Amino acid sequence: MSKDFKPFISHAEKLKEFTLGPILMGVFLGILFGASSLYLALKVGMTVSASIPVAVLSITLFKGISKMFGLRHATILENNMVQTTGSAGESIAFGVAVTMPALLILGYDLDVGRIMTVSILGGLLGVLMMIPLRQALIVKEHGKLIYPEGTACAEVLIVGEKGGSSGKIVFGGFFLGLFYKFFNVGLRLWKDVPERAFSFFKGSAIAAEVSPELLGVGYIIGLRTAAIMMAGGVLSSFVLIPMISLFGSALTEPLFPAKTLIRDMEIHDIWRNYVLYIGAGAVAAGGIISLFQSLPTIIHGAKSGLKSVMGSKGPTESKNRTEDDLPFSFVIIGTILMVLGLWFAPALHINLFSAVLIVLFGFLFVTVSSRLTGEIGSSSNPISGMTVATLLLTCLVFLAVGWIGPEHRVGALSIAAVVCIAASNGGTTSQDLKTGYLVGATPRLQQWGLLIGALTSAIVIGYSLILLNDASTVYTKKVPDYTVTNMSLLKEKQKVAGVESLKDQNEYYVLQVTEQSNAEMLGVLGPGKYLVDDAGKVTYLVDPGINGSVNKRDDGTSVTKYEAPKARLMSLIIDGILTQKLPWGLVLLGVALAIVLELCGISALPFAVGVYLPISASAPIFVGGIVRWLVERKTKAPESELEADTGPGVLFSSGLIAGGSIAGILLAITQIMPGVSDALDFSGKMGGMATSDLFATLVFGGAAAILFAVGRKKPKL
Repeated sequence: MSKDFKPFISHAEKLKEFTLGPILMGVFLGILFGASSLYLALKVGMTVSASIPVAVLSITLFKGISKMFGLRHATILENNMVQTTGSAGESIAFGVAVTMPALLILGYDLDVGRIMTVSILGGLLGVLMMIPLRQALIVKEHGKLIYPEGTACAEVLIVGEKGGSSGKIVFGGFFLGLFYKFFNVGLRLWKDVPERAFSFFKGSAIAAEVSPELLGVGYIIGLRTAAIMMAGGVLSSFVLIPMISLFGSALTEPLFPAKTLIRDMEIHDIWRNYVLYIGAGAVAAGGIISLFQSLPTIIHGAKSGLKSVMGSKGPTESKNRTEDDLPFSFVIIGTILMVLGLWFAPALHINLFSAVLIVLFGFLFVTVSSRLTGEIGSSSNPISGMTVATLLLTCLVFLAVGWIGPEHRVGALSIAAVVCIAASNGGTTSQDLKTGYLVGATPRLQQWGLLIGALTSAIVIGYSLILLNDASTVYTKKVPDYTVTNMSLLKEKQKVAGVESLKDQNEYYVLQVTEQSNAEMLGVLGPGKYLVDDAGKVTYLVDPGINGSVNKRDDGTSVTKYEAPKARLMSLIIDGILTQKLPWGLVLLGVALAIVLELCGISALPFAVGVYLPISASAPIFVGGIVRWLVERKTKAPESELEADTGPGVLFSSGLIAGGSIAGILLAITQIMPGVSDALDFSGKMGGMATSDLFATLVFGGAAAILFAVGRKKPKL
């Protein structure tokens, strides 16, 4: 720690900090941005930092409340407490979205108890492990570890304290995204996915999901990354699918893993049966390559972090307010409780050895994550790579000791999920503590705020994930003719849920077909969840909303599906090691693609995500990247690091993402409320415009034009 460093608020000043209003606002904004981050991560496998938008909103909201009700202005430390408490939601949402949907891919149900347990334990572990690291990494390494997002957030708070605010820009983006999504997907005034197949080029098609949240993502990540993602989508839609269609059209038998002839497939069927596995292989390889590329930095970070911790006295209880951490005894007791909680949690299926393994992996990767975040920022922090490493090591250990049963697959995923969430939240926590260090916050109070934010966000994220999956789950009677002879395979009865519940009030047995089921059943039905009547006849396929393949109900209504690309990577690793039943030829094609890209000097991971996702997801992100490029060319002013993180276009895009995502979640609720979704449908009053690709493109172009206009404004915090 530099002896010359002085925070914005000195340790001698006593300002209000840990008060009820900021805690409640932080919890609310944490839940809001956590839910929107979960929605985004399920769609495209990424999130954006919530700290700066939360800080801007806090300043604006408190100023508005004080003016409206004649109350005192919030202090800078109270605004910092809001962003500290509210930032946990985004990091926990990322960890949950990266891991837990893999349960559906592996053939299991999502259980809110399991998701909540993993989220709470992972979120709290990330904060807990960071408490003894604060002195070592934030204080002693000040001037060496930059923590770019934390530093930028401190600047936002300091400038806001001096009188400026960009809250109107965030609110403008939020309400534009909210109403755009409501009019588009809720009222169905225009198509949400304009698409066009090319008859002269069989198998090729272009499509774009004209959503505000994806436009905002593209603007924030910039043109280069957006273009690499789009390139992956172009390869998928204009090379791989047409190639499979061309060479497969003459086949007289289904080609594994599909069960129908290629010539009888639609474009989406080819993507689902073949390209998806190629993309998943590329995502897996890209994740592993990024891990190896970061390995020297990770090893260096681990050594430096652990060395700093060993040489540090750890958290202190000091009379100096700005040096007062939660006591080390709190960390020790908390760690013991974590081990016991992990061990005794029935939903996780792990033993004492696995619980200790989680804490060890957690401490290692929280240390690494915090240090890497300080050096390269949260966006470049290879959390996915750390999760891959954890899952690989865990699965290899399980395989070596013969733990390959269904419960062990769930256990391996649970270990990876807790570590992933802990590492993700550890990086975010370190950014928050850096912000507090610069503005002069009390570390002990910040740490309490982080624990509260992690706990409340974790509780809500589990329900959000279940809601999004259930709202888009399809119960279809289009199933193979099959009768189960061994009734002992069937589980407890349940009713048909969703829209079909209005037509079918019968109860059915549940049949879960996994890769470990008998060959005959697996060959006829395929992996998935089925509902079986009392005679043993398979009546319904229950196609999940996350990574499901059926995007229309039997009555013809469309549903939104979530691809969760990085969760597919986790399921590939578990299946590949523990069951070894995958279309390895397709997976290895994806691996080869990733290697080719890396040899060309191009980052394979965003390209692989582009291959994995439908081009409809990459196209609007690409448009957002183009808008960012046009803004930068028009302004011709080099952006400082602060302006790059807090410029008008970035803040407006953050609002677009939050507004569009929250609208998507609210509209998902209407899908499970009988009659509400149909009552909102105004497409019939729009005539041909409701189904016009051109009209939908023009409306989306209008949103892009507004983003361009806002992005050109001079930054004014």
